[in-house]
Amino acid sequence: MPVIRVMEPGMFTTVQDLGREGYGEMGVSPSGAADALSLRIGNRLVGNGEGAAGLEMTLVGGTFEFSEPGTLALTGADFGAWLDDVPVEMWRSCEVRAGQTLRMEGTRDGARGYLCVRGGIAVAEVMGSASTHVLSGMGGFAGRVLRRGDVLQIGGQAGAEQPFARSALGKAPPQQRLAGRILSTAGRKLVRARKKLRVTVGPQSDWFGPAAPRRFYGDAYRVTEESNRMGLRLAGPVVEKLPRGEMISEGVASGAIQVPESGMPIILFVEQQTTGGYPKIANVISADFHSLGQLRPRDEISFELVDWEMARALLREQEALLGSDERLFD
Repeated sequence: MPVIRVMEPGMFTTVQDLGREGYGEMGVSPSGAADALSLRIGNRLVGNGEGAAGLEMTLVGGTFEFSEPGTLALTGADFGAWLDDVPVEMWRSCEVRAGQTLRMEGTRDGARGYLCVRGGIAVAEVMGSASTHVLSGMGGFAGRVLRRGDVLQIGGQAGAEQPFARSALGKAPPQQRLAGRILSTAGRKLVRARKKLRVTVGPQSDWFGPAAPRRFYGDAYRVTEESNRMGLRLAGPVVEKLPRGEMISEGVASGAIQVPESGMPIILFVEQQTTGGYPKIANVISADFHSLGQLRPRDEISFELVDWEMARALLREQEALLGSDERLFD
């Protein structure tokens, strides 16, 4: 089986797929790619099913050696990649020869980049997913971030060799046509990360005083260095709550924006706790989840309130483009 040798792992590189849904009642959050949109497109570029496992790199990319020829694509944040001495274009599939080395540097934009390879990264699935849940040490490659000297197998993952798994996408392209596939102009507009995040009203929005919405929606917040895959901690205007006593803990969803006693909002992320006792003022819409995955410490963001119908329409528009091979790729 062909392998990838980890020469340098980068700052925080893990194996991720689209996560393990359906285990919230057991206290297990979905995990998976922080920018699932980039992983899905990367897999499509190399002819995999959208859910095949790839490598997620954070802020600094790694260096990897390929034992056999194959097809790869880089999506998400641009880490200035080189294949031996040739620069690698983002959002485009390319061929790699046996013995070649892919080298990446620090991010030029965004926070997370994805390396997708034809056949996917082959690791044992846990609860139906290959994703790494870092906080619990579950899944992925030995349940942890990659280290120098690790050897990753390519292929053999269930579903990874079923290109274009969604029925609307039709048949897979022949292997010889995969190299050179490139994301279209419409696709590049779709994946462009937003700094003004669209949100719907939260279930406890009435727990906050009359000035809270003006501050929350009118001012900017900064992503702090304490942010991680569990939650994005923000610094900025204090969101003041009304004196309503303690809230009973309840189930929480990815993208929920909690406000603890400090008044500083926290956006729950892919490894969030599955229950919480802080009121939620808003929730990031599904169509903007990929933008959360590209936020770096010290990035400034703001929020825009949209209604439920707009949130659904934006997601339908996003999925329609993803479902059209002709529109998504040139």
